[in-house]
Amino acid sequence: MKKIYIIILTLSMSLVSCDQWLEIEPEFTQDAENFFNTEEDYQRAVIGVYDLMQTNYLQIWIGEIASDNSIAGGESVNDTQGLHEIDNMTHGGVNNELRDVMRFNYAGIARANFIFENENKIDFASKERLMAEISFIRAYFYFTLVNYFGDVPLIVDRRISINEVFQIDRTPKAQIFTQIESDLDRAIQVLNWTNPETGRITKGAALALKGKVLLYQQKFSEAAQVFDELISTNQANYALISDMNTMWLAVNQNRSEDVFTIQHSGLQGGDYGCLVCLQGNPAVGFHSIRNYVGPFYADGNSYNLPTQNLYDFYGNDPRRQVTILDIDAFIAAQPNPSEISFAEGGGGHTGFYNNKYIKRAAERGLPDDDLTSQLNYRAIRFADVLLMAAEAFAQSGNDARARTELNKVRQRAGVGNISSSGAQLLDDIYRERRLELSGEGYRFWDLVRTGKAAESISGFQVGKHELFPIPQVEIDLSGGRWAQNPGY
Repeated sequence: MKKIYIIILTLSMSLVSCDQWLEIEPEFTQDAENFFNTEEDYQRAVIGVYDLMQTNYLQIWIGEIASDNSIAGGESVNDTQGLHEIDNMTHGGVNNELRDVMRFNYAGIARANFIFENENKIDFASKERLMAEISFIRAYFYFTLVNYFGDVPLIVDRRISINEVFQIDRTPKAQIFTQIESDLDRAIQVLNWTNPETGRITKGAALALKGKVLLYQQKFSEAAQVFDELISTNQANYALISDMNTMWLAVNQNRSEDVFTIQHSGLQGGDYGCLVCLQGNPAVGFHSIRNYVGPFYADGNSYNLPTQNLYDFYGNDPRRQVTILDIDAFIAAQPNPSEISFAEGGGGHTGFYNNKYIKRAAERGLPDDDLTSQLNYRAIRFADVLLMAAEAFAQSGNDARARTELNKVRQRAGVGNISSSGAQLLDDIYRERRLELSGEGYRFWDLVRTGKAAESISGFQVGKHELFPIPQVEIDLSGGRWAQNPGY
């Protein structure tokens, strides 16, 4: 290749060793200059872009552990030390998990840009749809990066040379949001509401993500318009599952409530040294019960453990049992409690487990239980859409519509309607988001964007912890061009 296929230098060696790049046969005989000659080439390249979304386990971990919902857990405080630092709000520029967030998302952007660079090389029937799909995915990667780090380098539609790596500056996040919206608009214009191939991006997913992007920018009226189109025009394709237990119990199921779901298979593909290589969802095994012997559940590593604060927050709300496994109560309710055992990890123990993303016994049987769950990640589901819509409408002065969307979620839970308005209605919506969506990786971002993080998260410093630090290795590789985020 004449140019180096990277965005940040650290991507070049750290990811290729995982054998996750496109499988091109015969090996070592094709490069950028003689690829993209057939529709199949483009199809395979697009699958390579989809592949990097499977690093979503980091979103579940950090989005919960950085908040008041969970502690890091694990075997010890040195077991995935970066998560414990985030849990304690002591994280800095040297943190493996935050470095992974940056490099994995930029790896996905690089793959998308490689295809965009060759967009006009040939024509074929499915090209517009494929380009729309990777427009969405690139927007998703950049949205993740800007939420974590604020200003980040913006590179679109091209690879960069090795010399450019050391000359790229961080781009103001307002410009990145403009690019994100542009990519999503392209996806919305081209994609259909449905796709016969499970897991492909649809118009509904693109509308949902655009509404979320606008909401995070506090463009409330625009967000309300987008959510209104999604809810009113396409409600037939998305519906709340009447029983949330049904939604979360079945492995690898795609349900009517799923709007944007990242797919996983039960294939292992990698190991502990390369979680990005995995085809399964590692969060599920990592969340599971350490040294567990008993019915229904399976052994795991006891990560991302719900807090007593979260458990108590639910009170008698029936969604508590869907969200949180109380291990002692579960064992006591079994016919043979004395035959059930488990171990408490040295990284902390709360007595609770993330019941939405935890391995069931029926999922066992592949090489490593911790690494091979088929449970998909619901990046945006319809209940989330309804609650984001409720927030956007309330912030736009349409309390009646906000209550309508909020109460759809509450009616499914069987907890009665909300009749509040104004500031109290907004507080009710934020409360509902925690009740409905805990365990799914949203909580930290909700607290930050609503200005409630300092009152909820121990150790949170206003003006610092709204963003995570830029990985120090990236600052070093930029030749010191990048300033660290404030406070780090």
